[in-house]
Amino acid sequence: MELTRSLVETRAREYREREALYTVEQENLETLPGAFESGEYGRRDTAWVVRWYYRRFLGDYPDAERRKAEEELRDNDFEAVRSAISDAVDAVDAGDVAVGIDRLTDLEAVNVPVASAFCMFIDPDASLVVGPREWAALRTANELEQPYPAPPSISEYETYLERCRSLADRFDCDLWTLYRALWRLSA
Repeated sequence: MELTRSLVETRAREYREREALYTVEQENLETLPGAFESGEYGRRDTAWVVRWYYRRFLGDYPDAERRKAEEELRDNDFEAVRSAISDAVDAVDAGDVAVGIDRLTDLEAVNVPVASAFCMFIDPDASLVVGPREWAALRTANELEQPYPAPPSISEYETYLERCRSLADRFDCDLWTLYRALWRLSA
């Protein structure tokens, strides 16, 4: 499969029309960046990001692993969560998503993929969530060579993000549009 601008646009439109979580995702992409920037968010907002990461698979992700991650997030001291998110916001704003990812992974239940979800909701113009489906779509399109590392390291995430940014530039779209297309392509 070759990725083209037309294919990305078509699949992103399909995502908007057919994916059950699109509306809530769009709402959170509009509200969470400002909330994380200003510090005007609560436990529910942070829990939503972790729930979203796993639940977007609509049952295809092992339920026990999803529940464990959701419970472990609640075990973190909320001030530690706020501190990690604040540090990640500063890092992403400074153009260093890797530092943001690193800081977020200090939290229980937050590995690189979940941290990438936080970074996407911190700044959807700077970061993109990573998971096996998005990675597989890029690999099928010969945009990534290695199979999905479960989970990826920060360095592997940086390679993924660099590739996604390059594709978004090539197709003149934002990262959220590219994500939606990759998700549909890997279905």
